[in-house]
Amino acid sequence: MTTFEELKRRGLLAQLTDEKEIEELVNAGKATFYIGFDPTADSLHVGHFMALCLMKRLQMAGNKPIVLIGGGTAMIGDPSGKTDMRKMMTRETIQHNVDCFKKQMSRFIDFSDGKAIIVNNADWLMDLNYIEVLREVGAHFSVNRMLSHECYKQRMERGLTFLEFNYMIMQSYDFYKLFQDYNCNMQFGGDDQWANMLGGTELIRRKLGKDAYAMTITLLLNSEGKKMGKTEKGAVWLDPEKTTPYEFFQYWRNVDDADVIKCLKMLTFVPVEQIEEMEKTMEGAQFNAAKELLAYELTKLVHGEEEAEKAKAAAKALFGGSGSNENMPVAEISAADLTDGSIGLLNLLVKAELAPSVSEARRLVQQGGITVDDVKMTDAKATVVIGDGVIVRKGKKAFKKCIVKA
Repeated sequence: MTTFEELKRRGLLAQLTDEKEIEELVNAGKATFYIGFDPTADSLHVGHFMALCLMKRLQMAGNKPIVLIGGGTAMIGDPSGKTDMRKMMTRETIQHNVDCFKKQMSRFIDFSDGKAIIVNNADWLMDLNYIEVLREVGAHFSVNRMLSHECYKQRMERGLTFLEFNYMIMQSYDFYKLFQDYNCNMQFGGDDQWANMLGGTELIRRKLGKDAYAMTITLLLNSEGKKMGKTEKGAVWLDPEKTTPYEFFQYWRNVDDADVIKCLKMLTFVPVEQIEEMEKTMEGAQFNAAKELLAYELTKLVHGEEEAEKAKAAAKALFGGSGSNENMPVAEISAADLTDGSIGLLNLLVKAELAPSVSEARRLVQQGGITVDDVKMTDAKATVVIGDGVIVRKGKKAFKKCIVKA
């Protein structure tokens, strides 16, 4: 099975401009491709996961990834899929986020010996001359055509700033610059980036002639990614300080039955033939086995095998009733919050971050959604003795081992 065929069987490719040429380049390991990441936070999250896995797959096949950090475009903000203008960030914040991205990406991509590179579009966008951009780049873009794209149509109804209107031009210029300086002949992006990506391909061909070799591929990256990585607490981050390895494991362990095969295909390196065989007979308890495989493989990829084993053991201890609970997520309760070693149940839920407020904690108890050491709690006025530690669970998915802070 060729690399390109595997990408299709895994459901990764959505739209292509030059399928035959792209297939030949990818299979021969001769694609130099880029994917862009805007540094809007100090950690990558699950929404970036598909792009990182794709880069790893293509690099393993001999192709060369270029990680484009959007230090310049982050100063503007992409209107695609947005209903409001993105919050402006300082250069210092953007640089901090860029540094964090580089560290996390090294777990996926091999940057040794020039096998992959990281570039920051701030290096060229920040120094552009406005008149030069208007003459050399802006002249190749039709305003009517830009406004016909869905990403702009949605924002036009609420108000599209001229600042954001320039995002397509800036992203298109990125591809043009990478094509010239790094022989980048391919770009990948989410399905909501199609208009911006076509702009880059067209800019190259118009400025450098029809023989200029540049192609685009979009993935089911953002449409699927928007369904992933969001919980009631916010995003699922790749940084273990923001989302612990256990929380990361549990997130994937609890995906919907309808999504588990799709996630295995798109995000893991489990052989696609094995996944397709699983898909044929998937029912009942087999969903749980598939989810555990998904959670383990992704936790190992992001946090390493040791952390994946710990997370798996902790899940087994809680939900299987066996094994050690030493790897469970912990909430430390201050001694000052205790009275004779006890704490009110509602306050405990808030302190353990299992409820955002006392009123929400009361609602959870009244609805029968709280257990303490496997005992369902129905009295909102109850107190809990912490002792050597208690396991407090909210519903089937969220829980904490509560201990007294030393």
